[in-house]
Amino acid sequence: MTGAIPGEEPSGNEPRDPVTTLLDTLDLDREGPDVFTGGSLPQLNGRIYGGQVLAQAILAAGRTIEHDRLPHSMHGYFLRPGALDVPIRFEVERMRDGRSFSARRTHAIQHGKPILSLAASFQENQPGIEFAHEAPEVPAPEEVPSAHEQLSAVDHPVARFWVSQAAFDLRHVAGSLFLSPAERAEGRQLVWLRARRPIEGDQLLHRALLAYACDMIMLEPVLRRGGLSWQTEGLSMASLDHAMWWHRDVRVDEWLLFVQYSPSAQGGRGLGGARVYHADGTLVASMAQEGMIRVPHA
Repeated sequence: MTGAIPGEEPSGNEPRDPVTTLLDTLDLDREGPDVFTGGSLPQLNGRIYGGQVLAQAILAAGRTIEHDRLPHSMHGYFLRPGALDVPIRFEVERMRDGRSFSARRTHAIQHGKPILSLAASFQENQPGIEFAHEAPEVPAPEEVPSAHEQLSAVDHPVARFWVSQAAFDLRHVAGSLFLSPAERAEGRQLVWLRARRPIEGDQLLHRALLAYACDMIMLEPVLRRGGLSWQTEGLSMASLDHAMWWHRDVRVDEWLLFVQYSPSAQGGRGLGGARVYHADGTLVASMAQEGMIRVPHA
């Protein structure tokens, strides 16, 4: 399963609104009480984008929750590459429904085999102690160039995707890795992210969309620390597993700051972590992802 940049070749004179296309893909068909099916977004690399399957699996699990509970944590393993032209079957196991928490396991299946296995926990809204890491001081998103500005003059399929097809606007505070390595090799990265238009939907949808969006950049701190970029010749990347904790309500159509880091890379694997803040400094989520990252002669 790829954790790299999702994308499709623009086609036709007027490309469809990418946010609408994404939302339609996440709108699963219900085949039974605990079984759902869904399709996939077109991709340049021919493989299903991992963040898409994460979001779909979260939504499938959430649709089996009968109480007023939202996902607060999930752990997923990417097991096999997904085929774009084959529907994905989501089978949900109701592991437990307690007084305050519910647990679900979702298998995303193609050709009778799982491509993703995800466990998620849901909780009712409850009072408790409150504290959080403070957000760092960073330039406002309006002061940071967007990926669209950087790539608009580049004649390349991935560049054309970001300009016309991406559902999210990304703004790297210290410069992106789309075209070249960072000037300074460090394992810290700051990125502003927001959907390209307002999104109507409940909190379950917005939490699933955050899982979708974060997979685009979770391994970038590993690339930055290693002096690599998305254009590094021979680079091969794939998400292996993903863990996520939602601390508070989130809206992906409002600016979110990703404070990212990479503590380690070894054995062809790298670990990326992130804390996600609302623009007002509220910590809304934490996450971690390990991925396969291979470079010739490394």
